[in-house]
Amino acid sequence: MIGSVNPVQSGEDSELDLLRRILGTLPAMVAYWDTNQRCRFANQDYERWFGVKPEWVVGRQLEELLGPIYALNLPFIQGALRGEPQLFEREIPDPNGGPPRYSQAHYIPDVVDGVVRGFSVLVADITARKRMEDALRRATARLDLLAKHDALTGLPNRTVLADRLERAVSLNTRNGLHCAVLFIDLDEFKSVNDTYGHAAGDALLRLVAIRLQDAVRQSDTVARLGGDEFMVLLSQLDHREGAGETAQRILAALMRESFMLGEARVDLTCSIGLAIFPDHGTTADQLAASADGAMYRAKRSGGNRFSVAETSVFDRLTPIG
Repeated sequence: MIGSVNPVQSGEDSELDLLRRILGTLPAMVAYWDTNQRCRFANQDYERWFGVKPEWVVGRQLEELLGPIYALNLPFIQGALRGEPQLFEREIPDPNGGPPRYSQAHYIPDVVDGVVRGFSVLVADITARKRMEDALRRATARLDLLAKHDALTGLPNRTVLADRLERAVSLNTRNGLHCAVLFIDLDEFKSVNDTYGHAAGDALLRLVAIRLQDAVRQSDTVARLGGDEFMVLLSQLDHREGAGETAQRILAALMRESFMLGEARVDLTCSIGLAIFPDHGTTADQLAASADGAMYRAKRSGGNRFSVAETSVFDRLTPIG
């Protein structure tokens, strides 16, 4: 079955013995299964994968060896017994209870005069490759997350906010509807860093991010711009008053109860500038600038309040030329 045997000099291995020894020591599972799915040959690597010696495998049914993964492999087994080569990957449990390993299996039909007599199996260990691919996927996902989200709070960053604001302006321009941005600056945040340290300040920013998200709709975007500045995008408003109502909820959310920083209790307020499309700007940059100006007015008025942007100054500019 494996090959013919030529005469050899005394003391030398026959071709058959040599081939068996090579197959037995290959770092891959090699086996032959007949049409009754009974093993006729198995090499040493089956012990590494399944914890059983090749002598145990030979004569056994394939289902007995594979156990719970037999049903998963059955379509490939049936394909090989129809004379169709099979190539697939599979996760294989570790017999010693360790992490699973991954294999790439070739089922190669043994066809003689048009009749399938069985099939050879070659199974390579691709665990290292799979783990490297998985590590690469995780690293790529992490880089993508860092590129789009604030590392401290996990909120969307400026890049994501700018993209969503541009899309909201474009959509509402077509539909004749409204959207709004709320520029948020925490009041007296510097004193928290000065009193409790920057680690406590970072912890406070993370807690603020949670309360801001809880105060808005799931469809809205809360982004951190940097430092103690945040911006909320209300991508679609049913009515203009909805933006002011959201600002009130944010003010109330921050004042609802003290923030706990270890044993310290910190009370916090914020100043909010509110700009509505198209009243206070017809582009993303104009809306952000209007909200920024309104926030500073709220800050100068003592903080812990929101201020609505003035009617768009952009409409009052005299064109040049």
